[in-house]
Amino acid sequence: MQDEAYMRLALELARRGEGWTSPNPMVGAVVVRDDRIIGQGWHQRCGEPHAERNALADCRESPRGAVMYVTLEPCCHHGRQPPCVDALLEAGIARVVVGSGDPNPLVAGKGIRILRAHGVEVTEHVLEEECLRLNQVFFHYIRTKRPYVVMKYAMTLDGKIAAYTGASRWVTGEEARAHVHRLRNRYRGIMAGVGTILADDPLLTCRTEGGRDPVRIICDSALRTPLTARVVATAREAPMILATCCADPARHRPYLDAGCQVLTVPGPDGRVDLPALMEQLGELEIDSILLEGGGTLNWSALESGIVNKVMAYVAPKLFGGRDARTPVEGTGYPDPKEAPVLRGCTVTALGGDFLLEGEVDGHVYGDR
Repeated sequence: MQDEAYMRLALELARRGEGWTSPNPMVGAVVVRDDRIIGQGWHQRCGEPHAERNALADCRESPRGAVMYVTLEPCCHHGRQPPCVDALLEAGIARVVVGSGDPNPLVAGKGIRILRAHGVEVTEHVLEEECLRLNQVFFHYIRTKRPYVVMKYAMTLDGKIAAYTGASRWVTGEEARAHVHRLRNRYRGIMAGVGTILADDPLLTCRTEGGRDPVRIICDSALRTPLTARVVATAREAPMILATCCADPARHRPYLDAGCQVLTVPGPDGRVDLPALMEQLGELEIDSILLEGGGTLNWSALESGIVNKVMAYVAPKLFGGRDARTPVEGTGYPDPKEAPVLRGCTVTALGGDFLLEGEVDGHVYGDR
C-alpha cells in the first residue's frame, strides 16, 4: 500500500509536465528513505533532464540505499539526455519501483534488466493502469511514429453542433470551453479544415495561462485559406501548417512568406490524404493532434482510420433543425455493425455540461 501512495505522488508530479514534454513521455519520480521523501522531480520539458535525474538533484541527503518510485521504466540509451539507469546506479539507489514499462525499442525492459544485473531490487507494475493512461499519447507515438488523434466536438443533446442558421456560440458553457483550452496545451497539434477557417476565422491558440500554443494544422485541399485569416497572420507567433493537394510552388509562396509551412499530400479523391499527412506530421515530432474540424473533416478522419479517441462535450440543450450541422457528416456508415465503437468510456460533469470520452475500437491506452 505504501508503494501505491508514493507512486500516486509520482503521477501527480508527472502531470506537471503536461504540454511541455512532447514528444517525450510525462514522468514523475520520488526518492524515499526510511518512509521519508528526500527528493522528488518530474520531466519538465523535452530536451531537459529526465524525472529521475531531477529527483536525485532534489535530494537533501545522500540517496545511497534509498528507494526511487518512477512512473515509467528508466531509460538506458543516449537520446537528448544520458541514460537514467546510469544516474540511479551512480547514486546507489537500492530499490526502484516502476509504474509501467517503456515500449521504446531502445528501452523495452532493458533498463530494468540492467538495474537487476547490478543488484538493484526492482518492483514492477505498481499503479500500472494509471501510468499507462498518463502516457497513452507517448505509447501510441513511439510504436507507430504517427500522432495520437483526438476527435473533439461540442454538441447539443439532440446531436447538433450549430443551429440551423449556422450560429454556434455557444453550444457549451464556460467551464467546458476552458477545458478545451487545457487540451490545446496538452496536445501538440490542433487540426481543422478550411471550412472552419472560412466560417469562423479562429486563432486555434491556447488561452490557458502559462500554456503552450499547439501547432495549427489546416487541411485545405485546394488552398483556399485567405492570406488575411488569423491563423496565417499569426504564423510567426504560433506554428502553422497548411496541408494541401495543390503542388504549385507559386501558390505556396505567399503562405511561406507569411511564416507558414506547406505540406503537399494529395489523395486519390482530390482531398488531403490524411494517413499520409499523419506520417509527415509524425516525422516532424508532432505526437498528438486535437481534431477541431467540422462534420466533414470528422467524417474523413473516421473513414481514414486515423482517430484514436473521441471527446464529446454534450450540452443539455435541444437545437432541433433537420438541416442543422452535426458532429460527423459525410456519407456515414451503411450498417450499424460497421460503426466504430468507443471503449473504456467515461463521463465527466463540467458545469452544466458533460464530457463523454472513449478510445476508438482497439486504441486503448495507446494500442497497448
